[in-house]
Amino acid sequence: MSIKFGTDGWRAVIGKEFTFDNVRKVAQAHASHLKDKGGKKVVVGYDTRFLSNEFAEAVAEVFSSNGLKVILSSSFCSTPALTLMAKELNADEGVMITASHNTYRYNGYKVKTGFGSPATPEIIKDIEERIGIDDIKTGVKSWEEVNFNRYYVEKLKSYITPNIFKQKKEKVIHDAMFGATQGLLREVLNDSFIDVVEINHYRDVLFGNQHPEPIDKNLTLLKRKVVAGNGKVGIANDGDGDRVGIVDEKGRFIGTQMGYVLLLLHTIRNRGEEGAIAKTVSVSYLVDRIAKKENRKLYKTPVGFKYIAELFEREKISFGGEESGGYGFGFHIPERDGLLAGLMILEMMYLHNKTVSELIENVFNEFGSAYYLREDVKVEGDQGRKLVDKLKDEPLKELAGFEIKEIDKTDGIKFVFKNDGWIMFRASGTEPVLRIYAEMPEESSLKEVLEEGKKLLKGV
Repeated sequence: MSIKFGTDGWRAVIGKEFTFDNVRKVAQAHASHLKDKGGKKVVVGYDTRFLSNEFAEAVAEVFSSNGLKVILSSSFCSTPALTLMAKELNADEGVMITASHNTYRYNGYKVKTGFGSPATPEIIKDIEERIGIDDIKTGVKSWEEVNFNRYYVEKLKSYITPNIFKQKKEKVIHDAMFGATQGLLREVLNDSFIDVVEINHYRDVLFGNQHPEPIDKNLTLLKRKVVAGNGKVGIANDGDGDRVGIVDEKGRFIGTQMGYVLLLLHTIRNRGEEGAIAKTVSVSYLVDRIAKKENRKLYKTPVGFKYIAELFEREKISFGGEESGGYGFGFHIPERDGLLAGLMILEMMYLHNKTVSELIENVFNEFGSAYYLREDVKVEGDQGRKLVDKLKDEPLKELAGFEIKEIDKTDGIKFVFKNDGWIMFRASGTEPVLRIYAEMPEESSLKEVLEEGKKLLKGV
């Protein structure tokens, strides 16, 4: 079986491809990679998935049997906590056993750098090429266990504006989605006036029989709990804690695009973070307007946070993120951090003394309205890629009556309308799915544009 890493690690079905033998093969390839470049220390973490602890110990055994110093998390932890520890403990690299927001059937192997970021394509390529070459070394079970969560919580506390959460009593609902952030928001805010109400905050390896992904359709309980419990805001994190979903005080999911916009404004205006802005090509046009008004350089990358992370390493970036709810901050590590993002939304609310819906209203008043939808359309074979190729060869001039002013081929193909609205087509590289993204100034025209985009598949 060929083991290949995707955009964010190797993920596979537990007991089918993701077996102890295969995990050890990957760990041995990773250990050989580290030793050849003079590496001496590695940190290992794991989430709440089935057998994650046991898989992490198997990885730790291979590393220690190869003569590497291993520091293993003493309990399940989030991906940003593991990545933070790679940097704080001066490790050469880190490993996180997680399949992020995939269903319970999956587990995975993520590689992180000592800089505190996702592994570069060069690192992943080197590890992949070594899989199965060297004999697997085992038998030495020597590692140090450290409470990664304790370090992580203290680091998040250090970012908070002093006493900001001691101004008035509020209730916040936190949905850990049975994942690795359970209990952590409460710990960060334990010395405040905020009452953190936790839901889905125990280990369930089935994740309540749903995707541990903080998107609208998966947050029904959180939305109802915010309304019924008179919560000020709802914060949800995915299985490994690197993504966030926000629910406003009315029980409405606010969307990842607006989450990006609010966090950007909070970071550069309220916190005064210097540097450029980075976004993937599928992020809101409101970001372009903010960058122009704030006189900030704006970088646009293909879809995938690894491209944002590379910019953090090369440039001074104040804030960067992607459409899927993963955001990185210039004052933190160059990694997505869902719990920190939720905390920053809360801080913004307190500084402005406004609800999430009021903050969004302010954004629309200053920068114009924006409504967004994404639909993942199942296709036959490579039908999605064929449509993207066809649109590149024969680009549209208009769609649904909207004239196109710009074409962007950064990732897939994106058509930008004269009103700044846009539609983007991108074929999945791992499954027969065509991702169609659309954003428009009026909600009424959004679905029309998306439907017209879907009709283009009929001609392929």
